[in-house]
Amino acid sequence: MKRYGELFDTIVSFENLLAAEAAAYKGKRLRPDPAAFHFNLERNLFSLQRDLVSGDYHPGDYRSFRVYDPKPRLISAAPYRDRVVHHAVCRVIEPVFDRRFIFDSYANRLGKGTHRALNRCTRFCQRARFVLKGDVVKFFPSMDQELLFGLLQRKIKCQRTLGLLRTIIASSNPQEPVETYFPKDDLFTPFERTRGIPIGNLTSQFFGNVMLDPLDHFAKETKGWRMYVRYADDFLAFADSKDRLHALLDEMREFLVSYRLSLHPRKCVVLPVAAGVPFLGWTVFRDHRRLRRATGLRFQRRLRELTEDYREGSVTQEGVRASAMSWIGHLDHGDTWRLRTKLLHAAPFVRHPTSPP
Repeated sequence: MKRYGELFDTIVSFENLLAAEAAAYKGKRLRPDPAAFHFNLERNLFSLQRDLVSGDYHPGDYRSFRVYDPKPRLISAAPYRDRVVHHAVCRVIEPVFDRRFIFDSYANRLGKGTHRALNRCTRFCQRARFVLKGDVVKFFPSMDQELLFGLLQRKIKCQRTLGLLRTIIASSNPQEPVETYFPKDDLFTPFERTRGIPIGNLTSQFFGNVMLDPLDHFAKETKGWRMYVRYADDFLAFADSKDRLHALLDEMREFLVSYRLSLHPRKCVVLPVAAGVPFLGWTVFRDHRRLRRATGLRFQRRLRELTEDYREGSVTQEGVRASAMSWIGHLDHGDTWRLRTKLLHAAPFVRHPTSPP
């Protein structure tokens, strides 16, 4: 396997940092921290570059909060300066790994995304009778930091880049406790290993693809599974035989033991495709899709938040339009015309008299 060196200078180049800040700033210009950083952009980027080059860069503290989407998740937001670093790192090292990723891995990759994943799922639904729906238990909180770093080392030999990656990984704030025992563990092993990376980081989404890439290759190449698709820690495998899918599930459970990850005992199931495949907020059938109730409620909640933000002047008309069109574009990938019409007609976007224009 080819390993890549001499990446660090590209990561910390002013041109790359400038492009990284532009990506981090997109959609955030009304927020105080991004606006303050952007106000003295050149000075802040040169300061960040000096810290990275000298080795004096130290990530700041995370701001954590819980969301219910629909299950509770701990989201950790890094300081804006660190988010610029995350973008700078991913701009350079993601292409190195992306060449190795399988075609049917769709999360957080250029030219992929949820809609292409849904289209692929529909295509497989039309070709198979049964589906294995799989889910990794508490994937991000469970991720073993040393095993993750080992996977990064397989492709990267630039020591300064590896040092920066280790700094980002080690700066992860405490995540939800996961006390899972694996073969050959003693009583203290789960507490001695450092686990968990923040869900909210751009780098975390990339690390997730790196961590599950071996599983993808196991399914596609070792087991020869052609109809397989993964988005983040959710995956689907299709076949005409329930027994083959149950056997694959057992083999995948065993395979993930070496990466100290577990498949969910209740959420990993074999279903008939004709009953509909739950995937990425939709129920996918051979010839149509239905929005799942939790996704619809999420859209309603976001619309309420947007109307309130617009009323108080914390979001512009342009911001409202961009956010609403993003959701409408997502909902347009299923049978949702009546739902969209009903929800948008019920959303009054009116400015408060004392709000800024």
